[in-house]
Amino acid sequence: MPWLALIRPGDWLVILLSAMAVGSSIPVFWQGGLADRAIIRQEGRVFAEVDLKARKQFEVAGPLGTTLIAIEPGRARVVADPGPRQYCVKQGWLMRPGEIAICAPNRVSLQIAGRTKVYDSISY
Repeated sequence: MPWLALIRPGDWLVILLSAMAVGSSIPVFWQGGLADRAIIRQEGRVFAEVDLKARKQFEVAGPLGTTLIAIEPGRARVVADPGPRQYCVKQGWLMRPGEIAICAPNRVSLQIAGRTKVYDSISY
């Protein structure tokens, strides 16, 4: 690699600073902003739209039973669900806009939303 000998210490500094700038900007530009509300849906309709600044718990009735949802400052999760595989419970805490936990057998979902719309490969 003869070109490697042409790189001076100032060039390495510019490369290092550029890499740090790119690395620090990823969380700001990639996540789509801060989460500010949770949207709870029951059978496709909005059951509740909750601000993520307070602690609350919701019991949402579905065809299989009751789904328990916990809201805490900056995050939300499905605590308990009567579904057989517990996929929505295993999602854990949802904190970023666009994250969603779907309890399909009980027809309940929990979605985190922010000020900006987040797009993924499916909605694009």
